[in-house]
Amino acid sequence: MFRALAEILGHGRKNRSFVIGGMMSLLFFMVAFLSYFWTPYPVENINISEKLLPPSTQYLLGTDHFGRDILSMLIKGTQNSVIVAFVAIGIGIGCGVPLGLTAAARKGWVDELIMRFNDLTFAFPSLILAIMITAILGPGSVNSIIAIGIFNVPVFARVTRGAALSIWKREFILAARSAGKGQFRISLEHVLPNIASMLIVQTTIQFALGILAEAGLSYLGLGTQPPMPSWGKMLNEAQTFMHFAPQLAIYPGIAIALTVLGLNLFGDGLRDVLDPKLRRSR
Repeated sequence: MFRALAEILGHGRKNRSFVIGGMMSLLFFMVAFLSYFWTPYPVENINISEKLLPPSTQYLLGTDHFGRDILSMLIKGTQNSVIVAFVAIGIGIGCGVPLGLTAAARKGWVDELIMRFNDLTFAFPSLILAIMITAILGPGSVNSIIAIGIFNVPVFARVTRGAALSIWKREFILAARSAGKGQFRISLEHVLPNIASMLIVQTTIQFALGILAEAGLSYLGLGTQPPMPSWGKMLNEAQTFMHFAPQLAIYPGIAIALTVLGLNLFGDGLRDVLDPKLRRSR
């Protein structure tokens, strides 16, 4: 495992997207980890007498309309984005990957049933589907996780199935069958390890989309609820003050854009590093 990781890092040093995206993503996760232990000011502190202050040595990014420190809210909002996206991706992988492996292994009516369910889910745009689910279940972080996780299930199911079908045609699968191994054992021991790199790349992409979806739901008031800060909620609250305090929207907007950009760059670089054909072409 450590040897494989060292090999990935060795090849990744030559890939600009991998390096830049990895550094941006690492900074994002470090800030999220830091938020558990420290923020410049408690995010629950409200001080109306210091509302809408410009950046200063006391408040590096200024304060919002409630007198809360914007930097502290951005840092704490990072934690919320990581939690929602991470758990939602876990739901997608935990349910979608087994469905995709089953569809590729069983084929026939099982494959048809799973894929038609996927098509039904894809008939609705991801954000619209998430809005429908949270509108039914009610606003909140938990329901946001469920909504985003449900959308991730067919994504991972389809990616897993497509990659697994190509593996099932390989000669070593025929050899495993000849050795008496069943479909379940072959899927776990031979198919899954050979498609793991593709699933890892897809995970980075879906993680970025999960952050965007969480911000969108919070912006609409269906995601994270006060007093827990959220980048999407900060954008929503900034609308009223755009004419005389545009920084209230600029800061969370930049945070979302840089985080998604970093994860996408990292995913693109990781794909190149893990795919020998792409690595040779560069």
